[in-house]
Amino acid sequence: MAKRILQNTFSLLNVDYVKLSAKWDYRSVISPYYRIYYIDEGSGAISDQQQSLQLEAGYLYIIPSFTLCNLHCNGFLSQYFVQFFEESADGISLFAQRRAISRIKASPMDIDLFKRLLEINPGRGINRSDDPKIYEKNIFYKEYQELNNRQSLAAYLETQGILLQLMGRFLQPKFFLKQESHPKIPVKIAETVSYILINLNQELSVTALASRINQHPDYFSRLFKTFTGERPVNYILGKRIERAQYLLATSQLSYSEIASQTGFDNLSYFSKSFKKITGMSPGTYKKQVYKVGFTL
Repeated sequence: MAKRILQNTFSLLNVDYVKLSAKWDYRSVISPYYRIYYIDEGSGAISDQQQSLQLEAGYLYIIPSFTLCNLHCNGFLSQYFVQFFEESADGISLFAQRRAISRIKASPMDIDLFKRLLEINPGRGINRSDDPKIYEKNIFYKEYQELNNRQSLAAYLETQGILLQLMGRFLQPKFFLKQESHPKIPVKIAETVSYILINLNQELSVTALASRINQHPDYFSRLFKTFTGERPVNYILGKRIERAQYLLATSQLSYSEIASQTGFDNLSYFSKSFKKITGMSPGTYKKQVYKVGFTL
């Protein structure tokens, strides 16, 4: 019998219970982490480029990483929320084929999971100043990762388990479009994906990648698309922009340094590519991540 191995793990960023006002009103938000909300009172709305969902009491909502969305409170809204990063052994996100918001009816267990997550992860809320002169002086993601590293093994494993359970609620066929019957990714393609993710700052031509695994470039390109859904060039560009988004949100690196670390020859090409994929400039993205990620 083939052994099934879990490819995706999660790293907690924030978890809290908050009461929001009409000030919770943000447009064109795109973040490198997942958000899951449980609404217990009030109303609001979240929308992406395809749909708009009303925020209602008794429902769970998910916003996958790198999903452009809008957030709005009608006047009062109370919610449990959790924000976390996804790490994938094969470089393929659980929601790679559906970067879209979704909602499901919450169960009593979901509420208990949020309460337990808060209990074993105290002090993980968002308590930052609205003043960029203050919050841009700190590398917040590094701070939260250090909190994860200081967790006891029991708390770390339980946190992982809760995040897995909450994610599992959204991996139903109507939300989760990844085909379970899809053939297992070949070792050479899986290794190439890992190589790409590790070497995003290097030149990554299709010819060179194909040569590494002794395949013809055309055949390699077709095979790569079969198992990742994208041609190598598009996949590499997408991962470079995702890495750039992560660095913009988690570091104090300059735009030129980020361009260099993500494999772009010059700042102009980096900025143009970033805006083409995300719909906003690197500078605009950095401002909105700080504004939405650390203030309520």
